[in-house]
Amino acid sequence: MKLAALISQYVAYKQNMGMRFNTENRTLKSFCRAMGDIAANEIAADRVHAYIAGEGPVTRFWHRKYEVLLGFYRYAMARGYLESSPLPKSIPKRPMFVPYIYSHEELQRLLDASVCCYTSRCKLQPTTCRMLILLLYGAALRISEALFLTLADVDLHANLLTIRESKFYKTRLVPMGPNLTSNLKTFVEQRAKEYSTKPEASLFLTRNGNPLARSTAENTFRRLCIRAGVRRCDGSRYQPRLHDLRHAAAVHRLVSWYREGADVNRLLPQLATYLGHVHISGTQRYLTMTPELLHEASIRFEAYAQGGLQ
Repeated sequence: MKLAALISQYVAYKQNMGMRFNTENRTLKSFCRAMGDIAANEIAADRVHAYIAGEGPVTRFWHRKYEVLLGFYRYAMARGYLESSPLPKSIPKRPMFVPYIYSHEELQRLLDASVCCYTSRCKLQPTTCRMLILLLYGAALRISEALFLTLADVDLHANLLTIRESKFYKTRLVPMGPNLTSNLKTFVEQRAKEYSTKPEASLFLTRNGNPLARSTAENTFRRLCIRAGVRRCDGSRYQPRLHDLRHAAAVHRLVSWYREGADVNRLLPQLATYLGHVHISGTQRYLTMTPELLHEASIRFEAYAQGGLQ
């Protein structure tokens, strides 16, 4: 069977099981383009290895491609289309990715820099750019969750956001604080003056009224970081990202709990639920050890060691 046909069959199988499989589908289509119009059992192992390796050093994307192809080849072998898998037998160690944790001062500089969107060359209105940053940080949302929001998902009276079919295909309610709700109320009122107010309309729109795409949001944010002077200088491959706002929100919350003397172990499961994680281990990945967090944890441990905590 031709590779393209087998991939289409595999994707349909996964989606019929109720999985979105959109990201995996894009990876498999990319693999198909790289291999060309060829039978699945004629693909040489060195070509597969070259596709997974890409160019440059090993990144997390190496493992994502490998995992997608692993599922595909298991499917093909189980149904007799292939006798063996051409995937590499040796898997390099997954590189550790450290998200960027914004300081409160950097967050303010990013919000102030949103005025640069006043130029017509920018696809976003300044109010849209500012509100997106506030929502990603204030409600600790994933980028996709924020961009999928519709007006019907925003309940300003109850201070709630409805996140529908998130990363783990579940819907959850996200409470908002009074300041975030007030900012969102002002944004919705301003938005109503120019764009559709139908319940199904996207909350975030570009200047011309189209739903905001992730690529547009990320490109705009990169320009904001340059304008605000927010840049990491630790040799990391990635500069501060939009998604790091969610990481910063989790870390800042933990620091606040330490300062308040709260029972952090008891509250961590609540944070996991708020973030929409299925397991608390997912939340632990977000809690990057920053100097500020280490300092607060050290103070807590010192108090414990001296018998200050019972």
